[in-house]
Amino acid sequence: MSSLLPEPSGPGRLSSRMVSIDVYGQLATAILRNDIPPASRVNINAVAVSLGVSATPVREALARLESDGLVTQLHLKGYRTTDLLTQREIRDLWQFRMLIEPYGAGHAATAASPDQIAALEHEINSFTSAPTGSDFDSYQDFSDHDARLHGLILEASGNAIITRAFERTHCHLHAFRLAYNSSAGSATVDEHIAIVDHISARDAAGAAEAMMEHLANSRDRLLPLAKEG
Repeated sequence: MSSLLPEPSGPGRLSSRMVSIDVYGQLATAILRNDIPPASRVNINAVAVSLGVSATPVREALARLESDGLVTQLHLKGYRTTDLLTQREIRDLWQFRMLIEPYGAGHAATAASPDQIAALEHEINSFTSAPTGSDFDSYQDFSDHDARLHGLILEASGNAIITRAFERTHCHLHAFRLAYNSSAGSATVDEHIAIVDHISARDAAGAAEAMMEHLANSRDRLLPLAKEG
């Protein structure tokens, strides 16, 4: 892993917080791109030397990555990257999503404030087409958009508990590791538009149905990319 930390733009050195954020970003990108393969040990000292930083920001970054579900800490053995989702894990995770997200979409259609409807429409308009080619940053931006949209829908439902439960799954990060550079983006855009259209129209049944269809399709797009198990 090459050293990519930015040079200070003014007098003095980068703050420790900025260094920690940068180390986190570089490690997260390396894991999402599978530059650091799944189930690989992450050597704190080696990463620190590679990035030209002390071990402290590396440990801080790994703690954040553990909360993201991208690394796990092993007793007396440091950290390793998590495995990619198996087909069984995708089915289980998407079954959970299919229990809470159609419910959330339906309730968002009746409970969302005008500002929340506007936020959903703004998010939809920020990605009117899916990325093409192999540009990692574009796909990551699209994945971030996907996560924001689903989060906004659940927030608009007014149920904070299911919103937090959804966030803790980190499903979009795990899906991105499997589906980076896939060709499923255009279908996802169309499905997102349909969901938000129903919510904006205050059509609870239509919003719930559109969300269920979207989740079933996204599950089926991921399954062929995962190993059995």
